[in-house]
Amino acid sequence: MPWLTDAWSRLAERWLSGRLPHAILLEGPDGIGKAVFARDLAQRLVCEGAGEAIQACGHCKQCELVAAGTHPDIRTYQPEDSKVIKVDQVRALGEFAVASPQVAHHKVIVLDSADQLNINAANALLKTLEEPNRDVTLILLQQSGRPLLPTIRSRCQSVLLAGPLQEQAETWLASEVAGDEAQQADAETQARALRLASGAPVRALTFLAQGHVEAVDQCQEDFRQFLKSKRAPEDAAKPFVKLGLETTLGLMERWAADLARISVGGTPENPEVADILGYLAKQNPPHRAHDILSHIAEVRAGLTYNLNAELETERLLLHWLDLMPRRRAS
Repeated sequence: MPWLTDAWSRLAERWLSGRLPHAILLEGPDGIGKAVFARDLAQRLVCEGAGEAIQACGHCKQCELVAAGTHPDIRTYQPEDSKVIKVDQVRALGEFAVASPQVAHHKVIVLDSADQLNINAANALLKTLEEPNRDVTLILLQQSGRPLLPTIRSRCQSVLLAGPLQEQAETWLASEVAGDEAQQADAETQARALRLASGAPVRALTFLAQGHVEAVDQCQEDFRQFLKSKRAPEDAAKPFVKLGLETTLGLMERWAADLARISVGGTPENPEVADILGYLAKQNPPHRAHDILSHIAEVRAGLTYNLNAELETERLLLHWLDLMPRRRAS
């Protein structure tokens, strides 16, 4: 992932010179490879065969354990079914942090979605951050747009991972697709996956593997039919629910952004729905697009809770329906 090279080199140099902080916070857009970066860094920290190289050797005993996903000195913690990291998980993290390494000279803890710590879990994590062991490195990942508690942030060294240029994203995605016999996505489908993923290539690859591009086609068709009063809200919501609430929010955010662009004479970035958005733009003042974005933001703010995806999707669809002239007249 060439867009991560600079950040990797800086961290590797600090590691080799003995100046790596005990807690690292990886920030940056979602879907650009933060988790891969964290995994590779964890492998480099336990690798025994790399010497002064900035990359792990890939063939020592430690690297073999990492590749198998069974390294006892690397632990990853992430939200469970409740979508938050609970205090019991962080207590287990703390116990692991104070124990001696089993097979390596170093231990690594990866805390994915650190912004999803509940308050009790955050307080428990502070103890580990305030009293670090010299043989432990914590790597925290923050999802884009979600705040991390200041008390946690202040005890970490922040590393900003920049997203790729469009050409880099396209080249990387094409290479990954070409190397996977199970993938049969042509260039146009890849381009659509990148748009759906807001230019994040790792997320786009996941979308291709999960058939999200085809699912979006169904969402767009049902969206059109719903606005024409040919679909009931509960029926129109079904393909969006299959897509997932968070992905649905991202999709509707892009539609609303295109609605705003068209309203002021701009060019839409999602041509597949440009016709219906163009019609809505003619029927509404520009600020109505921002009304839609506000409704989406309200739902996004509640993603950490157990929202009913079907009900939330129906509610958003009804806000879109409010933009239709006959709906307003009634």
